[in-house]
Amino acid sequence: MSHDQVRVTRALLSVSDKAGLVAFARALDARGIALVSTGGTHRELQAAGLPVAEVADLTGYPEMMDGRVKTLHPAVHGGLLAVRDNPEHQAALAAHGIAAIDLLVVNLYPFEATIARDASYDDCVENIDVGGPAMIRAAAKNHADVAVVVDVADYGAILAELDAQGGSLCGGTRRALAGKAFARTAAYDAAIANWMAGQSEGTAGTSAPAFRAIGGSLAQSLRYGENPHQKAAFYRAPGLVRAGIASARQLQGKELSYNNFNDTDAAYECVAEFDPARIAAVAIIKHANPCGVAEGASLVEAYERALACDPTSAFGGIVALNRTLDAEAAARIVEIFTEVIIAPDASPEAIAIVAGKKNLRLLLAGGLPDPRATGETVKTLSGGFLVQDRDAAVIDDMPLDVVTKRAPTEREYADLRFAYRIAKHVKSNAIVYARDGATVGIGAGQMSRVDSSRIAAWKAAEGAARIGAAESLAKGAVVASDAFFPFADGLLAAAEAGATAVIQPGGSMRDAEVIAAADAAGLAMVFTGHRHFRH
Repeated sequence: MSHDQVRVTRALLSVSDKAGLVAFARALDARGIALVSTGGTHRELQAAGLPVAEVADLTGYPEMMDGRVKTLHPAVHGGLLAVRDNPEHQAALAAHGIAAIDLLVVNLYPFEATIARDASYDDCVENIDVGGPAMIRAAAKNHADVAVVVDVADYGAILAELDAQGGSLCGGTRRALAGKAFARTAAYDAAIANWMAGQSEGTAGTSAPAFRAIGGSLAQSLRYGENPHQKAAFYRAPGLVRAGIASARQLQGKELSYNNFNDTDAAYECVAEFDPARIAAVAIIKHANPCGVAEGASLVEAYERALACDPTSAFGGIVALNRTLDAEAAARIVEIFTEVIIAPDASPEAIAIVAGKKNLRLLLAGGLPDPRATGETVKTLSGGFLVQDRDAAVIDDMPLDVVTKRAPTEREYADLRFAYRIAKHVKSNAIVYARDGATVGIGAGQMSRVDSSRIAAWKAAEGAARIGAAESLAKGAVVASDAFFPFADGLLAAAEAGATAVIQPGGSMRDAEVIAAADAAGLAMVFTGHRHFRH
């Protein structure tokens, strides 16, 4: 039975994160609340001059086994789980000399931080908390009588309510704290389970674990989701090791929206395909699809060339850079309406330039994600979710099989590799036209590949008209397809537009027909053996 008010007379504190600990404990003591604590928490409170009992005094057993065993005892769990208005429970407390605990303050061993710093296997295992989650779950289950605090950020609110309620905490607060506590242990266990899954080959003879969990901590509540009637929030996954949207700090601009998060992630993953030590690169993204990507001797050159592919779509888009944003690039980018700029870093001069556009978000990620790094992606479905490995295939690691009579020229090879990097990040069906390290036409997300080919060719022709060129920008360009051409029509559309070389995975039942069509059109074509579907 839930009670609206529970007076707090005794608190157990056992924390790994000791931020604010002494001040909070001193405030509890000042309100007449008896303190009990464990190990390092006890030492810190005792050093601060606070009257605090040690859990070992309650249990009659010292901490042992390097602190692995200290709170797993009826003197602790009985005090947390006893129902206050149950006579049998109260009789058991009295018979065994167990005092009730009204407030539990616990935060867990830093397992997520340990795996994030790529610690050794043994170190990671040692940072799996056992007693902490057990106490949290016990207190949360018995929230009718016990309040449980798992977040340092809640200390102030707890003290404020104790003052407002005459030393008590209300039922609504205890329920909310219990819900947060169960969510915390669930996220913690998810981090452990997912890490363990990565340390083994799975169970039952498959590479897929029998159970999967998703956990994370709230990073930001969002105004709404994809549409105003949808609620949304951004959660940061535990054990963050990948540079990008989750590691980025926002220097200025409006709060990121759901769509901003999604599009910025797509933009940064795309531009990360380009090694900054080799060349500058810029990707401009709209609705999670590239509308222009280019290399250049400088960021401003790469931006100009990316923008030229489709300046209409770039309006209100996301700009991602693979190098530190400099003043020259910043000054050019802010000339048109842009939602977000994301880069590994930015110069002080560039930051000052962007500051002139108060609504423009500037994100600094601190590095680039490794396109070859392992990891997983998750997609929710009705009643479940799909988990797959991240697409870590990189064109530089793929042998290119020349399947036509004519082999690509050196220039064509460079553009084919460039175009295939982009096709990996375009929604399927994907067709990318590129020339001299810049996209000139992109067809994305169509139900038929030939339609994507036609749209990309149309975009290239439109680009030529914009600059007053006599011929389509597709003339002399190369074409990348994220998957094989099931028929020759998509390839022929590229040939008709003026393309000279094609890169695709191959593997169609009609490969011979498509190769023959390429030969007849004088195209060079290479197969990669790697498909890049993106849904």
